[in-house]
Amino acid sequence: MIAITAPTGNIGSHLLSRLLRSAPPEEGLRVVVRDPARLPDEVRERVEVITGSHGDPEVVDRAFAGADAVFWLVPPDSSLTPEAAYSGFTRPAAQALAAHGVGHVVGVSALGRGTPVADRAGLVTASLAMDDLIASTGVAHRALACPSFFENLLEEADSIREKGVFTDLVDANRKAPMVAVTDIAAAAAALLLDRTWTGADSVPVLGPRDLSPADLARIMTEQLGRPVRYERQSYDDLYSALVGHGLDAAFVQGIVDMKRAKDDGLDAGVPRTDESSSPTSFEQWCVQVLKPAVLT
Repeated sequence: MIAITAPTGNIGSHLLSRLLRSAPPEEGLRVVVRDPARLPDEVRERVEVITGSHGDPEVVDRAFAGADAVFWLVPPDSSLTPEAAYSGFTRPAAQALAAHGVGHVVGVSALGRGTPVADRAGLVTASLAMDDLIASTGVAHRALACPSFFENLLEEADSIREKGVFTDLVDANRKAPMVAVTDIAAAAAALLLDRTWTGADSVPVLGPRDLSPADLARIMTEQLGRPVRYERQSYDDLYSALVGHGLDAAFVQGIVDMKRAKDDGLDAGVPRTDESSSPTSFEQWCVQVLKPAVLT
């Protein structure tokens, strides 16, 4: 039995689809979801559904009972502090993992462990502390150490369509890994289905190559057939904008600190190898995902 949290999100939906295609018949799939209606009918018919939040002690107690493996993803809550949004949300799950003797957990986390900026990286620091909390239960744990997602650019789709502009806080020429959520889901599925691993470790998922904002602008210009340029936003402007939208000030500071750490090399601490590289290129992603979002 594999228990899957956040099954309707960007990563979880791809993971669930992949497991439904590739898991052996004897492998049960159980999902934890606030609103079962968000699951397609053909999915609901093939999985066991636990309704509720996976931050709820009673819900995770039911979800993890009899489970051999768990996919753990915390949807960050911008109304909370980073510690509360990550470790605070995860503490009931950690207790349930230990209580039910769950063998394996695959979680979504971030790059940066072991780098000089890991302790001042805002949301990433909080995510790494969450990993430590899960590992402290004694479960075999693999944290998928992810860089920024291609999908973050979907938040800029309107600006790209209307102004030909996307923004971030890093230097235009700073190259860093980036990854598609489908590649993260594929890495998670492989670990969940082959539970021969032990201990606690990180598994980097880095995409096929490092890219700078200048690279992204060039590729988007080529693939969308219209000029796209990068504008570097200031930390103060981002902070003011997010607080103005009602986000918790400590959470916003966590976002700003994460962005600053990325510009200081947070994502550069893992050497790229064939094993850590994943297949989906930014060019492919632009054609398959970004272009329909921008041009329709």
